[in-house]
Amino acid sequence: MPNYNFQYCQKIVVYSADGKNVLLCKRKGEADFDEVFSFIGGKMEVEDGDFISWLRREKNEEVGEDFKIKIYPTFTTNSYFIKKDGSAMVLPHYYAIYDSGEIQLNEEYSEYRRVPLQDIEDFEPKIPTIPGVLEKFALLKEIIYKTESIII
Repeated sequence: MPNYNFQYCQKIVVYSADGKNVLLCKRKGEADFDEVFSFIGGKMEVEDGDFISWLRREKNEEVGEDFKIKIYPTFTTNSYFIKKDGSAMVLPHYYAIYDSGEIQLNEEYSEYRRVPLQDIEDFEPKIPTIPGVLEKFALLKEIIYKTESIII
């Protein structure tokens, strides 16, 4: 039987309604990125059933059910990195736009920021893959907007 060396962990990139800012949340108590800002998201659980249910559950758990986003599930951009323990992660990133509601952080995060895109390079501490993901979405934005979106 093969031994697979990666986890698949979806991330949601939430832009402000005007597209000028992106939501980053500060991780709390995590081995690899404690006190570092990241996108929201996480690993699929058995009960999730499908990608949209997975994204909805992660969004609800991490920033609350009242925080609504319009997500575009057709397109993703992937990142790959090696964790401190040597295991690898594949991170598909989904494009989303803030729709309504207030953020209610769970225990995984200590704070959140809406970071202006123009400041993302200098903003710290952040996951190192964030600028590259945002660059890819900037290139794909026109195509993404022509696809179906779902409010979750």
